[in-house]
Amino acid sequence: MKIRPVILCGGAGTRLWPKQKNHQAKQFIDFGGWSLIQKTLERIKKPFFDYPIISTNLKYLKDVRKSLKKNKVKKYKIVLEPAKKNTAPAILSSALIKDIPLNQPLMYFAADHLIEKSHILNTAIKKNKTNLDSQNIFIFGIKPTNPSSEYGYFLTKKIKKNINKVTKFIEKPNLNKAKLVIKNNGYWNSGMFYLRKDSIINNFQKYQNKTYKNCLKAVNKAKYKNNTYYLNKKFFNKSVEKSFDYGILEKTKKINAIKLDIPWSDLGSWREISKIYHKNKSKYFKKKNIYYRPWGKYVNLFEGKNFLVKELTVNSKSSISLQKHHHRSEHWMITQGKPLITINKNKYLKKTSESVFIPQGAVHRIENNYKKLVKIIEVQTGSILKETDIVRYKDIYGRIN
Repeated sequence: MKIRPVILCGGAGTRLWPKQKNHQAKQFIDFGGWSLIQKTLERIKKPFFDYPIISTNLKYLKDVRKSLKKNKVKKYKIVLEPAKKNTAPAILSSALIKDIPLNQPLMYFAADHLIEKSHILNTAIKKNKTNLDSQNIFIFGIKPTNPSSEYGYFLTKKIKKNINKVTKFIEKPNLNKAKLVIKNNGYWNSGMFYLRKDSIINNFQKYQNKTYKNCLKAVNKAKYKNNTYYLNKKFFNKSVEKSFDYGILEKTKKINAIKLDIPWSDLGSWREISKIYHKNKSKYFKKKNIYYRPWGKYVNLFEGKNFLVKELTVNSKSSISLQKHHHRSEHWMITQGKPLITINKNKYLKKTSESVFIPQGAVHRIENNYKKLVKIIEVQTGSILKETDIVRYKDIYGRIN
């Protein structure tokens, strides 16, 4: 029996757009000829995967269909949630549709994760298929590259030759605690799940029975049209709003971990997105997009919907003007040098790989007091992303009107 991939595609990506109402969901953002959902759909084009099920909501139905067409995915099923109820009801409902046999292995992917070296992930999926049973759940851990407070972690102990049992979950710890967790061989919780349909049913009946009963009715009474299940609103709304982690994973004792050492990110912050542009700079670089200034230069790497990615180079003993913007905020990631950064009345000496957020309207400046060039990946977000949106207060090159 082939493995059925289920893609969870209902997230709004609000962390990237904290003050914008009409923002694009992270999984559909065009980052320069590619999107996260596109990468996810590419990942499941393997002979051991059956056709996908996509769990989403009405708001994203057009985007999902467009992505499926663009990636030439002809066979699929879409499960539409009538309301946002977090991941537990979404995971359960997508498993309960009628064309999935009881012992079907299901592999749950998030639509908005970037995974490199996916052949390692695929090997682990195939290898652990025979370890699935009617009770257990396998989750995927990523070996941390740095202590981060943006991700959840888990700890494990070995119970068989190649099987690690999860002993504890740690939800988004602060940096000091994250360092301690990593020291104890903790792994990032990737949010990918691997289990059989009967295991989902058994676990929900035991730990979230109200949600199970209502989701079953929501699926049984769903309208089906154009490969899409429109879940029954009345019963789906009676399910308990809860994440799969809290509703099931933190209650059941039968959770095993598959540990992976691969590049992975949920691109949940502009810092993480900046890293991607920095890493793949040569792909985005165009000579015509270089602009020279008295303090150095900048190059526009990519302009997306309501965001613009640049690389700034500030020369030795140079400074951009003390300035502010009416229509945009800025996210800086330092990739070289030691800039002195002003934000309103505060000054910070930053090092390589540190990041800075400049809120809309904040007065700011970059100064380079050292010999080494300062390089910064800058992501501007806002309604107007033009050089005309600069109000200068001080400038050593006499550019104040």
